[in-house]
Amino acid sequence: MKNQKLIRFDWAIKTILRDKANFDVLEGLLSALLKEDIKVIQLLESESNQDTPRQKFNRVDIMVLDSNDKHMIVEIQNESECDFLERLLFGTSVVIVNNLELGMPFSELKKVISISIQYFNLGRGNDYIYYGSTCFKGIHNNEPLVVKKRVKLANKKYIFKERNIEKEIFPEYYLINVERFGDEIKSDIDEWIYMLKNEKIPDHFKSKNIDKARQKLILAQMSEQERKEYDKYLINTVRDNDMIQTARDEGMEEGLKKGLKNGEKEGMIEMLLLNVRTRFGSISPETEKRIRSIAEIDQIKAIFTQSFSCSDEKQFLSLSNLSD
Repeated sequence: MKNQKLIRFDWAIKTILRDKANFDVLEGLLSALLKEDIKVIQLLESESNQDTPRQKFNRVDIMVLDSNDKHMIVEIQNESECDFLERLLFGTSVVIVNNLELGMPFSELKKVISISIQYFNLGRGNDYIYYGSTCFKGIHNNEPLVVKKRVKLANKKYIFKERNIEKEIFPEYYLINVERFGDEIKSDIDEWIYMLKNEKIPDHFKSKNIDKARQKLILAQMSEQERKEYDKYLINTVRDNDMIQTARDEGMEEGLKKGLKNGEKEGMIEMLLLNVRTRFGSISPETEKRIRSIAEIDQIKAIFTQSFSCSDEKQFLSLSNLSD
């Protein structure tokens, strides 16, 4: 079985990786990314784990044990481009709330790690894996806040132990940009990202459980019905991506035409106006007035890029700082 074609990982998340027998594939990916042995305990009964006809909800929430036998919740998602960061925040918030039972003390909140697999460029940057968390630093000296917790010892005495709040409390975010990966293997996680990008696993890859992925994600193993559903999913995915790209191309083409006619700045304004009208259906005269009042070309370009992540006119005004 050399370099056999594998199914896309976003489809696998929706289907076979929700089967307990295939948790070893998820364990391999998580162990490589987090650089410790991870064991998947169970699939959580959350909204993101329910079957839904909406193609964009490619998420799975799982309870895992880390190398210190500590329970954590890991959310793996393959999200689309629109409103990505907002949905990223919403997703982790929902996971936290859903797993806090009524009357449960806050000290029992489970740690959440969010892993996002992206097939688009969220912003500028040269890396293909980005990490984020929450930390507190002094406004005047930029020094991190040191938080300590009282811990009871076996002899009934107490000590104060320093807490790593980034790792112990607040959600951690990993953004994996598949398209930026250059196919150069330097670590275990690179083998998995190579699989995500190329849908195949070379025989010499040796990271934990990647051989399980090689065995279980083979496209040829699908039944006829599974293959039909998979092909339909691929067609819908391509169609959705084409719609986004077409809107961009049409906006740019029309803007360039008007730019040549009216000057660069005016052309960029027209391109921005065309794009927001295409996305939101129509805009108010006040919004158009604010767009036309933008003075700098760089600001117009930045707002044009931001407009693709907005779902309505109100959000567009807020993100572009054009609101009152």
